[in-house]
Amino acid sequence: MTTPTTALSERVRAVRDAGGTPLTAFATLLLFTLFAGEFWRDLISWPGYFVLAGLLAVVTVVLLVRARPPFRWRRTPWTLVLFLLLALVSIAWSAYPGWSALGVLAQLATTAGAVFLALCLSWQGILRALGGAFRWILGLSLLFELIIALFVRQPVLPLTPPQPIPSGRLPQAFYWSRDLLFHGGPIQGIVGNSNLLAMIALLALIVFSLQAADRTVRRVPGIVWIVVAALTLALTRSSTVIVAGLVTAVALGFALWTRRVGPERRRPVYLTAAAVLVAGVVLVSVFASRLPALFGKSEDLTGRLDIWDKVIGLAQQRPVAGWGWISYWVPWTPPFEGLAVRNGVEYLQAHNAWLDVWLQLGWIGLVVFVLLVLGTLWRSWFTAVDRPRFTATDHPPYTALTLLPILLLAALLAQSFAESRLLLEGGWALLVLLAVKTKQAAP
Repeated sequence: MTTPTTALSERVRAVRDAGGTPLTAFATLLLFTLFAGEFWRDLISWPGYFVLAGLLAVVTVVLLVRARPPFRWRRTPWTLVLFLLLALVSIAWSAYPGWSALGVLAQLATTAGAVFLALCLSWQGILRALGGAFRWILGLSLLFELIIALFVRQPVLPLTPPQPIPSGRLPQAFYWSRDLLFHGGPIQGIVGNSNLLAMIALLALIVFSLQAADRTVRRVPGIVWIVVAALTLALTRSSTVIVAGLVTAVALGFALWTRRVGPERRRPVYLTAAAVLVAGVVLVSVFASRLPALFGKSEDLTGRLDIWDKVIGLAQQRPVAGWGWISYWVPWTPPFEGLAVRNGVEYLQAHNAWLDVWLQLGWIGLVVFVLLVLGTLWRSWFTAVDRPRFTATDHPPYTALTLLPILLLAALLAQSFAESRLLLEGGWALLVLLAVKTKQAAP
């Protein structure tokens, strides 16, 4: 007779033995590129990156067509489809139609990659591919910073800088590495950005911890990689990601509490969660002027307040349908030319995903985007707190794996109020992956 414990052990062994397949290897490369796009652009330039991204997109579509994974049309996340259609038709009224077309193409290519991951991999396979991609990024980042600290001993510029290098003293944001490993950071790793590396480290910490909890990796390597992720996170010294980590920890606490009390006694959990949310909003409102100093930020949140003010002003000029989808801003095209310049560096995002959607697709796009996020959040929550059931009498044990969607989404949403990464590359891919996977897996 097979007990639930025996069945769980068999599933764990099956997951561990399934690693190393060509599909997993390609998924790992795809996720590495989605999250470490800055690495490829700094190494082989934007044109070289476009060629690489194009090849990956073609292979993704070919594999998706050949695999013909099961797909239930009635379980399609229609808010995602509607958002993409709105981005596509926005080319018609865009202030920069050519660049909108390229932006939509990039968005669709990223979406195709995420759909491939959602439909062709199990949750275990997704966790394994994420773990592989994050190990490569963190491992190469620490090795890169160590080589710079030991042998180069000075800041290093990208091999192919994304912006013209000005004469005189260079802004810190221009450097690939600032040689700060032995000075306690903030390190930037192979992605050349401390905030981006910090977010990857936080997501990696979630993935590695869940793998260790479910014992789908060996104990010692699992612990080592958890330490590596935590060390990287500490060395980036990113205030934004520290807040995202706290939000993720709160989400984990409520999810575990909900699991413990069972379906019949969840009202106190939800009332407490609502009280914590209200208290958080009140505290942020009352102590808004003191919070930046608490996290080591300037009063303007490192220039974000100025950027947000300009973005809101532009969005109010076209409030209903926006200026047209563009994804990354094109800094030489109005209205983005000179819009977000700080210390000689021109930024290509609003540093707030919600404002960026409003700017590009107006209130219509923002409403659709909010519905997309809320729907994904709803399904991710119940994936985490409800036991999976295959029959009326089946009561399988909880696994750490089912916490993956809600923890990843909590981290991404917390970051979305200070960065627009939720709309770009790895952030958008994870959102789409979670939207599609949780919808398709729903009973």
